[in-house]
Amino acid sequence: MTSLLDKVQTLISANLHWLVDQALKQNSIAVINQYIREVEDNLEDLSEAVATVGGQVKTLRRKHDEFQAKAAELDRNIDLFLQEGREDLARAAQSKLNSTQRLVETYAQQLEQMQREYQSLMDARLKLEAKLTTIKQEREQLEALLELAKSKEITVRAIKSLDDLAGVGDADVARIAESIRERLDRASAEGEMRAATLDRQMDEILDRQQLDAQLAARKARLGLASKE
Repeated sequence: MTSLLDKVQTLISANLHWLVDQALKQNSIAVINQYIREVEDNLEDLSEAVATVGGQVKTLRRKHDEFQAKAAELDRNIDLFLQEGREDLARAAQSKLNSTQRLVETYAQQLEQMQREYQSLMDARLKLEAKLTTIKQEREQLEALLELAKSKEITVRAIKSLDDLAGVGDADVARIAESIRERLDRASAEGEMRAATLDRQMDEILDRQQLDAQLAARKARLGLASKE
């Protein structure tokens, strides 16, 4: 029982901040999981010890009370024997009372010792349960923190990869952009050429119409208008 309490006290006195720091340094919660497993194993042993010692306390109290009642009964019987003049019976009852009282004292001492041990086990169990609850909460926060750290590391690696490929990527993009600009320039030039051709055709048509009108006016003035 002493060795169990020693192990439990060691777990209770464990520095949780140190455990968390170690987990962060190793980028793993393995050290905390190991501590939790040890706590849970010792809690199970502790619970069995509490039940065992608690049962012993009840047994000792019951025996103590039984012999104490028997001693009280013997004490009454001695008075009765003396009142009846039965000193031989009173003497035998007194001897039995003496041994019974010694048993009562022995059980009382054992009960007191066992109660102290039982209380120590109960206190250790409560403290260890509280420690377990705290470290489990710390583990949840640490898991979230490590996941965030891993996500950031992935992002950093991705950005670094992009930086490493930036030169190649920029050249490809530039070539693609230049090709697109060339196509736009060609399309624009073709559009301008077609527009120029159209304008020229329109100009030619307009010029011919103007010339025809001028000639018609001149023929009319000269009386050379064509007869329908």
